[in-house]
Amino acid sequence: MASMKLGSKPDAFKRQGQAWFCTTGLPSDVTVEVGDMSFHLHKFPLLSKSVFLERLIEESSDQEECIIKLNDIPGGAKSFELVARFCYGVKIELAPANVVYLRCASEHLQMTEEVAENNLIAQSEMFLNHVVLRNWKDSLTALGTCDDLLPHAEDLQIVKRCIESLASKATTDPNLFGWPIREHGIMQSPGGSVLWNGISTGARPRNFSADWWYDDASSLSFPMYKRLISTMESRGIRPEIIAGSLTYYAKKYLPGLNRRHSMGTVPLTATLSEVEQKNLLEEIDRLLPVQKGLASTKVLLGLLRTAMILKASPTCISNLEKRIGMQLDQATLEDLLLPNFSYTMETLYNVECVHRTLDHFLAMDQANGGASPCLDDVMASPSLTPITTVAKLIDGYLAEIAPDINLKLPKFQALASAVPEYARPLDDGLYRAIDIYLKAHSWLSEAEREQLCRLMDCQKLSLEACTHAAQNERLPLRVVVQVLFFEQLQLRTSIAGCLLVSENLEGSRPLRSGIATSGEAGGWATAVRENQVLKVGMDNMRMRLSELEKECSNMKQEIEKLGHGKSSWTSRVPKRFNLKMKSQMCSAQEGSVTEQQKSMSAKLDKLQAKVSKQRKQLSADS
Repeated sequence: MASMKLGSKPDAFKRQGQAWFCTTGLPSDVTVEVGDMSFHLHKFPLLSKSVFLERLIEESSDQEECIIKLNDIPGGAKSFELVARFCYGVKIELAPANVVYLRCASEHLQMTEEVAENNLIAQSEMFLNHVVLRNWKDSLTALGTCDDLLPHAEDLQIVKRCIESLASKATTDPNLFGWPIREHGIMQSPGGSVLWNGISTGARPRNFSADWWYDDASSLSFPMYKRLISTMESRGIRPEIIAGSLTYYAKKYLPGLNRRHSMGTVPLTATLSEVEQKNLLEEIDRLLPVQKGLASTKVLLGLLRTAMILKASPTCISNLEKRIGMQLDQATLEDLLLPNFSYTMETLYNVECVHRTLDHFLAMDQANGGASPCLDDVMASPSLTPITTVAKLIDGYLAEIAPDINLKLPKFQALASAVPEYARPLDDGLYRAIDIYLKAHSWLSEAEREQLCRLMDCQKLSLEACTHAAQNERLPLRVVVQVLFFEQLQLRTSIAGCLLVSENLEGSRPLRSGIATSGEAGGWATAVRENQVLKVGMDNMRMRLSELEKECSNMKQEIEKLGHGKSSWTSRVPKRFNLKMKSQMCSAQEGSVTEQQKSMSAKLDKLQAKVSKQRKQLSADS
């Protein structure tokens, strides 16, 4: 930290309790009272430097004891002690931590160049302009001292100058600073290596990121920090950098943001009262840029949770809900589980808040040109669309809040039905939430159960969900029948489609290729469904082929046995074919055998042709 020495005389000031004495050997002839502190000094050193003190001394000259009161001097006793030392020529050190005190006090005491050369106004002003404002850390330190010196520091433009200095440095890439750089303890040569005592070490310095100033700026009081942020915005700094700094400041001073989540290594400074935290949160909400994605959804949900705890204004809570709604597809289920902080404690979680957030998202989606695509478009998209992601998130949220026995059916239905039907490629998640709700609310009537189950579409349940639903005793009978019907319909359609594909080999290859391409493109739902269809069809074809081969083999054996002779035929045919013939009709029996042989041979030829065809189709599909 930079400094400048003033004066050359040794220290002659001593403190005794609440009084300062100048031990120059001469008795004190003036007493200056500043608050509770008294300074026993001499008139000449004071009036030789200050017009204001000279006038006060002259006004008190007719009194037996000269006592001067300076209750309104900027900085109080701390400032006047340094001023008194300067008047006596005693060694003092100008530093960023005291230069603003001395500058404001010297202005108040009118310590101008007309009274004495190199007076305190000129000395402090020169140090401030040429040393402090050229350095980031020194400017930050000086600005931090201005809180105790308002409005004097404001009148002298010290606050404005410090903020302008900080804003210009924060909006400039530190990697582009000229040589030598002495910021954050790093000295850098023109070649980029780190210097130690002016000697190059060959080590490369670390590159600065855009958030290098976040922690330093967070040490400022919020009024000063707010002015700094406003000045940076006027200089065109990127909104995401502003949002990052505001987020850092909020994490540091709002303990509620750090209780549930680990949001980075931000040192917590929990010295604010609840009222101060509430005011700070509302101010941060007003300062946050409105663009989507500048602040993470996790942070915004943390701010919303803290706002509910601190009972922030409805405007603040509404603004945060709108910000979250703009990027609800980036939220996680854990962050969305906002506890209900109302006194009524009607439900465990704040369902109304999530519903409002969902409404904001849907309104924004429609405003941005969102339409109602068909199911195939949603399932065949290369990646999950935001609306599909939100639908999955809401279904998971419904499953989490479903066990709450205080959650009324209309509220559950309202949130579930708020998601558009096209947003759910499958209703498995919704079915799971409904099943959990029915299990936790076993007292619901049959009519209420049917009303709840109308939320899901039985045709959009997967095979696994259909199997589970068909055996679910909690579902109404009508719903179970619907599930079984659509399950059978889906199975028949799958088998028919598989057989149709197998009959046209040339048409099946492009279809399989299309399925693979769709899978590679991310249409996972379509690929899974088609694979299930093909698997069921192939299994059925294999079973049918096995049966045909077995039947063909049995027919061969029967035909071979028919040609062994009359006695053999007489004893075996009645057993094999259940024929009730009399033994005396041999001639008629021989004619029947001939006809049976011809019929069986024809049937065997047809079976062999059919088996051959089925084998070709099976090998082509495999």
